[in-house]
This record gives sequence, C-alpha cells and structure tokens, in this order.
Amino acid sequence: MRHVTAVGHRGDPYRERENTLASLRSALHRGADAVEIDVRLTRDGVPVLLHDATLKRLWAHDRPLLSLSWEEVRGLTEDGVPTLSDALAATGGSRVMIDLPGTPDVRAARRVVETVRESGAGDRVYYCAGAPAMLAVRAADPSAEIALTRTTRAPARAGLLAAIRPRWLNYRFPLVDRALAERVHHDGYLLSVWTPDTRRSLRRLLAAGVDSITTNRVDVLCALRDARAGASAPRRP
Repeated sequence: MRHVTAVGHRGDPYRERENTLASLRSALHRGADAVEIDVRLTRDGVPVLLHDATLKRLWAHDRPLLSLSWEEVRGLTEDGVPTLSDALAATGGSRVMIDLPGTPDVRAARRVVETVRESGAGDRVYYCAGAPAMLAVRAADPSAEIALTRTTRAPARAGLLAAIRPRWLNYRFPLVDRALAERVHHDGYLLSVWTPDTRRSLRRLLAAGVDSITTNRVDVLCALRDARAGASAPRRP
C-alpha cells in the first residue's frame, strides 16, 4: 500500500496559532511527517512565517508586512512571528513544505532559498505555490524540490512543466479522484492535495491513491491512515 505523507497545514492551527513555532511543534508531536508553512519577506528582506499580506487577522495590526522591518514585526507580535531560520531549526530533521503566497519575484525567492541553504535544510525542504512563484524558485535554485499547485483538473502545459520541473502536482482536494491520481502517476509525478479536514474527505483521498495530504487535522489523518494500513496488512496464520 502506498504510504501517504501527513502534512500539518501551517502546523496544527486548531490547537495553536498558525505558522508559529508552537503550532509546528504540535503538528510534529501529533504524528505529522512534514509541516507546511507560509513565508513572506519583511521590508528589510527577512523571511518570516505569515500567510496574509498584513498582520491584521492573526495579530490585530492592520499593517502590511512589506511596510515593516523585522524588528517592528517582533515588537508588534511580541516575538510571535518566527523567522524562517527559526522555523527550520524548530522542526529538526522533519520535512518542511514552504508555500510562497502572493507572487514573489526572483529576488524574494532567492532570499528564501538562501535562508534554507544557510540553515542546512536544503535536503528536507520543498516548495509549493502556483506557476509564477515556482518559476521564481526554479530560477533561484535549479535543484529545488517543487510541488506545483493546481486549481483545475486540466493538465498543465508541457512547456510549463518543462520549465518548472516539479516532483509533485499539488491539487485542491475536491478536484482529486482515482482517475486524476492515476493520470498524475502515469505522467511521472507524485500527487499531493490540500486542505481536507473531514474524516469523509480524508478517507476518500486515502482510497484514491494520493501520495500526500496537507490538513489542519493531522492527528485525525494519521489515525485514519494507520488504521487503513493495519486493516490491509496480511494476517498471520
């Protein structure tokens, strides 16, 4: 049976604030094989963990991240927003999927890639986002492991795939069924999906043959995955 990688979406956000060190540690403690994080740059070019363009939703400050220095972010959030370097250190040897929200340019992608390299985490980090961001990552790092995010079932253009060279195709979970999984595998890619949370959806995707699931309920996914693996194991006579 195919082993399904369990990825904690922004860590373990139902228990700890998303994209914080506590959230990442909680997800790994509850069985995640990897954690997904969102990375943006501050005004002075420090890669930090934040999904939104502003601090408003999570930290109650309606300030664009790009207008703030790293020291200003630290002050406004009481050190709640970690740097990418801190997040990589906190996750030990675990896999980390870095999502680049928005449309980062090659300069921003290069800064993120440099931080990963400086942290000695290049062999356990992979990147996900749409085509513009992944083209920027590929330009910054010819050897990067990439999960190209897809929001439609239509096959990606051959020229785009040749330029990005993804290892994974990363689909919104409602788009995925067994037929799509078989097509992705036939084309030579691994299949990841985001972000199912109900037991019904998780069971369906496990049965469909996906390779990785990014979820806000990583403990539930791990329990369902392990139960499925146990049920399919041959019984001793």
